[in-house]
Amino acid sequence: DIVKSTPEQALDPDITQAAGLLRLHFHDCFVQGCDGSLLLTGSASNPSEQEAQPNLSLRARALQIIDEIKTAVEASCSGVVTCADVLALAARDSVAKAGGPKYPVPLGRRDSLDFASESVVLANIPTPTSNLTQLMSIFGPKGFSLTDMVALSGGHTIGVAHCNSFDNRLYNTSTGEAIVDPTLENSFASNLYSICPAVNDTVNTADLDVLTPNYFDNSYYVNVQRNQALFTSDQSLYTDSTDSGDIVDSFASKKTVFFKKFVLGMVKMGQLDVLTGSEGEIRSKCSVPNPTSSSYEEVIEPIVSTGKRSRSGHVHSEL
Repeated sequence: DIVKSTPEQALDPDITQAAGLLRLHFHDCFVQGCDGSLLLTGSASNPSEQEAQPNLSLRARALQIIDEIKTAVEASCSGVVTCADVLALAARDSVAKAGGPKYPVPLGRRDSLDFASESVVLANIPTPTSNLTQLMSIFGPKGFSLTDMVALSGGHTIGVAHCNSFDNRLYNTSTGEAIVDPTLENSFASNLYSICPAVNDTVNTADLDVLTPNYFDNSYYVNVQRNQALFTSDQSLYTDSTDSGDIVDSFASKKTVFFKKFVLGMVKMGQLDVLTGSEGEIRSKCSVPNPTSSSYEEVIEPIVSTGKRSRSGHVHSEL
């Protein structure tokens, strides 16, 4: 109830933050599992996951909302609820608040002691310019089917994107010369050119769903059918394969079918490489690991400094 009430209060004046909270959960789980590692801050010499290119556009307000939730939970039951669980619950409640399905979220994730390197982030977060093969090369090894991947892509039914994340479809990104992407519907393309008048625009944004940008429904798939999807990765679901195209058609025709498959995908995603039991910790503050005694710091120092990551929970035996 505490986790639910905080984002509800934050989303009432600004429903656009629902997309930001959903994206935090996705970007956390796809990189070394759902362990809250995305929330950890780094330093100039040791940059965190938030400094990696795919995460530079994460919403600052969404991160702040997670901190507000954690503060409220700690005030009521300190040391019980992890940041990883807060991310999973906040994503679910945000989707529901925006009109999407509500679904059960298994709890018991533990928070990581460290964050991933930029190279690991880059290898595990799909890019907006990915084609279907490239998307499945990331989703597949994590145990997701083609249906799962198409369903989770439906998260793009809410939110916005900066011009530089899709301007490869509007301009030659090397010369800045306007080009015509044959998979872009003409009127939609004209509107995008007006929003993004030049290549590498990091300021202006466009809605991911041109029909109902702040409402979680299945209109994203209608956009894909009409060649009005923003990203190459979105449009590739329809143009690269008849199998994925058939899934798009089924989701576009029945919202209930999309919601069912989205829920299955989200529950599966929320259990990626989770830490449980004695693994990791329950952070008191999401941005930093808990303070430890000097003797314990000496024990874990070799693992942290070499970048070795244990999911066994038995730190001493690993040494």
